[in-house]
Amino acid sequence: MTELVFLKLGGSLITDKDKPYTARLDKLAELAGQIASSWNSERLLVLGHGSGSFGHAAAKQYGTREGTPLAPSGHSPHLLRKWGEPEGGEYWKGFAEVWFQASQLNRFVMEALRTAGLPAIALAPIAAVTAREMQVAAWGLRPIQSALEAGILPVIYGDVIFDEACGGTILSTEDLFAHLARQLKPNRILLAGLEAGVWEDFPARTKLVNEIHLQSYDAMRAGIGASASVDVTGGMAAKVEQMFGLIQAVPGLTVEIFSAEQGKNLARALAGEQVGTILRL
Repeated sequence: MTELVFLKLGGSLITDKDKPYTARLDKLAELAGQIASSWNSERLLVLGHGSGSFGHAAAKQYGTREGTPLAPSGHSPHLLRKWGEPEGGEYWKGFAEVWFQASQLNRFVMEALRTAGLPAIALAPIAAVTAREMQVAAWGLRPIQSALEAGILPVIYGDVIFDEACGGTILSTEDLFAHLARQLKPNRILLAGLEAGVWEDFPARTKLVNEIHLQSYDAMRAGIGASASVDVTGGMAAKVEQMFGLIQAVPGLTVEIFSAEQGKNLARALAGEQVGTILRL
């Protein structure tokens, strides 16, 4: 039986998040090689990646995720600041800059996948997704479904999105996966980053959790920390919270959070071996 897997390559894994606009090209090549070595007809894969030091640096500078301020009082309440107006012009300048930087990183990812021999196609979220209040409101999924049916690897990534309520925002790969999972019903979601998994005692990092069930999640929530680097879309706590929402919505779904920094952990995880923390109902 063919399974559907969503895989995210975290921004902290594929970029140096403490050095703006710095891709880890050797790491990208290695990860692409592991994906290629695991590629087979029994597993359909949707690949997503974070923006790391590309999108997050520009987004923090311009406040891109929060949206653009409303126009002065007296105007229609839904009228947003535009390019060339006070405040709005600076916001949209940042919006375009975040798009450019996210696209730049995506190009590095696509080049690594192509060099590894993978039939991959990038599907830029900004061209297909509409948001409302920082959540996916509409997304035509036929291109992704067609890619999967054709045996092609569809690639999405954290991106700026036009928002019906606040003008513009940023949706992370997890935000996009949250919508996709409810529609496509994957068997597994793999979140590959630098952390070995979920730590019971973050930031001390002495007690790695092997498995978390929904019932035990509340008891350990206080020990799950935020990201140590700049991340405008939320750290580990936000990811775990969001994934448990999906686990409740998609029957049989499991999520694994793991490090792909050393060894062949990515290939092992794709093959179904546990290498990090499993989240399940």
